[in-house]
Amino acid sequence: MNSIITILGPTATGKTRMAALLAKELGAEIVSADSRQIYKRMDIGTGKDLQDYTVDGIEIPYHLIDIEEPGKVNTVFNYQKLAQETIREIQQRNKPVILCGGSGMYIEALLKGYQSTPIPSIIFGIKGDRDEVRRRITMRLKERLESGMIDEVQALIDDGVPIEQLFKYGLEYRYVMLYITRQLDYNTMFNKLNTAIHQFSKRQMTWFRKMERAGFEIHWLDLAWSLEKKMGFILENLNIP
Repeated sequence: MNSIITILGPTATGKTRMAALLAKELGAEIVSADSRQIYKRMDIGTGKDLQDYTVDGIEIPYHLIDIEEPGKVNTVFNYQKLAQETIREIQQRNKPVILCGGSGMYIEALLKGYQSTPIPSIIFGIKGDRDEVRRRITMRLKERLESGMIDEVQALIDDGVPIEQLFKYGLEYRYVMLYITRQLDYNTMFNKLNTAIHQFSKRQMTWFRKMERAGFEIHWLDLAWSLEKKMGFILENLNIP
């Protein structure tokens, strides 16, 4: 396969919006590298932020989002196979590919070529001051809850998705489930979930650092930079004037 562009980073750092802006600039298509966004009707809890894929009225093509029913078990190997097929199909249409997400295991398996052909990629990461990332995580969680995340989880239960499976779909579903089943009150649920997401963000960065030690070169962008500066940094490293 030809080389692709990867944009990674911990949660709440604006990866999707950055990828969409870059895709518009390059005429590229985006392949999601998220372990949960493949599931339909799991929009708020997985942070799909689908509105970010519209830039200046133009809808940026995205892939591996909303392709499976909730309840189905997904694996790294399954994701790798789907992503390889998707990237190959996009490249056959002579379109650049941007891989975007925060699931380090999925990204590393795909690029490293676990049980297949490695995929060459220039990798960009977004990171920021710890306090600013924490602030963004807390603000984003409040917005998700206010936007109907609890109703989303309840609807999945009503549709027959097993509770034990929802528990495996990540922190948001796990803690909201505890609230719905009255094992936690709202404030306790919020505080515990907020803390857990902060800890998850740290684990994401730990994984990305592990990738660097394993030989992956990540060009880091500062979260505090303007979108224009981030774009300029990426285009400069891609040798695009």
